[in-house]
Amino acid sequence: MIETALTPKCVKPPPKTPKFNYATGLSTKWAGRFFYFVATYACPLPDAISPTFEVNFAQLEHTAQGRYNLAYMRRTGKWHQLFAGLTLDECLKSIRDDPWFQP
Repeated sequence: MIETALTPKCVKPPPKTPKFNYATGLSTKWAGRFFYFVATYACPLPDAISPTFEVNFAQLEHTAQGRYNLAYMRRTGKWHQLFAGLTLDECLKSIRDDPWFQP
């Protein structure tokens, strides 16, 4: 359900002659105390190591009574928390609308 709300904005039809990786789908997963939003990318070039790969692009951490901390993955490979104490609806709106969370 969560992925369905974000997919139309984040996953476009594949390019006719792809030269770069492109998003093919979204999913979610739990790992420890964190809930991740994950983008799956296709690697269209013939010398690609793998035909696809996954990237976590948003991280929710449940803190207390329906509140969450929200972080994005920086280019350094480390998570950076942008928001603390948001409701789930506020987190989903930020992931959908804020450019920090684009897969």
